[in-house]
Amino acid sequence: MSSKPTGVFPANPVTTRGLSVKLSAVKDKVIYTNGKTVIIRNLNNPLLSTTYSEHVHNATVARISPSGYYCASADTNGTVRVWDTVGEDQTLKGEYKVISGRINDLAWDGESKRIIAVGDGREKFGHAFMMETGSSTGEISGHSKAINAVSIRHQRPFRAATAADDSTIVFHQGVPFKYDKTIKTHTKFVQDVQYAPSGDHFVSVGSDAKIFLYDGKTGDTVSEFTANPHTGSIMASSWCPDSASFVTSSADCTVTLWDVQNQKPVSTWKLGSGVDNQQVGNAWSGNRDIVSLSMSGDLNIFDPRVGDKPARIISAPQKAITAMAPVDDKTFLGGTADGRVYSFTTSLAPQKAVSTTTLNDESRHIAGAGHSNFVSGLASNTRDHNIYSIGYDDRVREIDAGSGSDAPSFTSASASTASQPKSVAVTGDGTVLVLEINSIEAFRSNQRVFEQTPKFVQSAIAASNSVVAIGGEDQKVRINDWDGKSLREVAVLEGNKGIISALAFSPDGKLLASGDSSGRVALFDVKEKLLITSRWSFHSARINSLSWTSDSLHCASASLDTHVYIWSVAKPTKNIVIKKAAPGGANSVLWLDSGSPAKLATAGADGCVRLWEVKFHA
Repeated sequence: MSSKPTGVFPANPVTTRGLSVKLSAVKDKVIYTNGKTVIIRNLNNPLLSTTYSEHVHNATVARISPSGYYCASADTNGTVRVWDTVGEDQTLKGEYKVISGRINDLAWDGESKRIIAVGDGREKFGHAFMMETGSSTGEISGHSKAINAVSIRHQRPFRAATAADDSTIVFHQGVPFKYDKTIKTHTKFVQDVQYAPSGDHFVSVGSDAKIFLYDGKTGDTVSEFTANPHTGSIMASSWCPDSASFVTSSADCTVTLWDVQNQKPVSTWKLGSGVDNQQVGNAWSGNRDIVSLSMSGDLNIFDPRVGDKPARIISAPQKAITAMAPVDDKTFLGGTADGRVYSFTTSLAPQKAVSTTTLNDESRHIAGAGHSNFVSGLASNTRDHNIYSIGYDDRVREIDAGSGSDAPSFTSASASTASQPKSVAVTGDGTVLVLEINSIEAFRSNQRVFEQTPKFVQSAIAASNSVVAIGGEDQKVRINDWDGKSLREVAVLEGNKGIISALAFSPDGKLLASGDSSGRVALFDVKEKLLITSRWSFHSARINSLSWTSDSLHCASASLDTHVYIWSVAKPTKNIVIKKAAPGGANSVLWLDSGSPAKLATAGADGCVRLWEVKFHA
């Protein structure tokens, strides 16, 4: 048996109100961070995206070198990691502690040799160093508050500009980089500063909604762009590769394209209203696409030549994926820690400009009245092809899985639970069983039909037709019969060594896998009510999810230890391990196709869904 990665559905950037998010782009890729993960997203096909998850602390910004061979990424602890982008090994070139606090921005010089990192440190707000050795190559000084952005002129003589919360821009000569002068054009926080690719100019934007253009060699102020449609803080700017225009994104929910020569706006796009549509970051991809980030996490793709709306909107999770459920062999749903549910499809082709009313087919935010908090479970109903979700908002909701061109969406059907729901299962007659902190409730046709207060602390539930398994904190699994009206306990199974944390019946209903908090998976014969094996015990932390292949011959387990193991029923001592299947912790695992090779999806704390091909040997 063997496995190999085949693609990833990347998460979108994490956003914080009032903070600019630093995006960058190289050709058809946009680079950003989410938690401890650096994401290089392919805009044409997300499955060609790559991730880097070696930071100990949350990553804040990442930039690929002009040569394209290396990426520098920084984190909240003031550490910069330089790593190889060529090949799959992502070899670490160097790790450097540059300041004593959060790094807000990075910039490479035009020779891919020097890096300037800026942010909020106790001793200093920025540091210039050599990529190869980490040795100093100048001094970043002149600011009295945290530096928000930095940009380096790529042509000799090198110059650098930094922008800070002290409302100033500092112009540096180089190399070595040293203070030249302070520019006091803005009256509030300066959010971004960017050099044109030609090196002739650089532009600054700030919370005062002003835009200034400067001479790239001398740092002299050329002009202020007074014909300004922005009315709120301007959070980011990016240049077109030909240096003839640049784009700005504002908290007033607008994105504006500017002509440098005429110093006038060419186009302004309005993206609704409200906090979710505030624009907090941008990047210019290739020669055409403009990418602007909404506060909601959506990546809006604009074509300057087309229309007055985004050509595409890329919607993807910002927070951890906490549960998954299948729709069919190519589509599945994922629930997240912030209450959202997304639909993913593996039948992807390179994306082109599409209708502005259609989200990118790689993933869709499920429409309708969803959850307001943590999605703790998803379960499919094989009878009516609906999917049921539970959340920490104490609701159970129904999702219409859709068919054909129809996208999945929340229906109006929902019900409140008596206490916080922990696990959900659907019986053969379509009854939704919700395991809660203090009870088990059954719902049918949006109505509560049964409620039971157990005599033990329950922790997980699963169902196969009329057979219901309930796991407890007493390390036991209780088998119940469901007659459509009530649960009747018929057996108690023992074999686990920790709190039962996940349960899954095989598709044929003959086997039951039980995962626990110690990392052990016990396999039971449902009919005989006997333990088959308890030797599936290679995980080192809590089992979060279990999934069976359609032929009931293999079971996959996902654990807090970040790994996924694939177990064989016929050969219990044989297994496949997928190391770091979900950095930060694997919360969910799902078989999409049991063919040869089989296809598996894993998801977890970093908000990404990773796809794998698994080969089972005879």
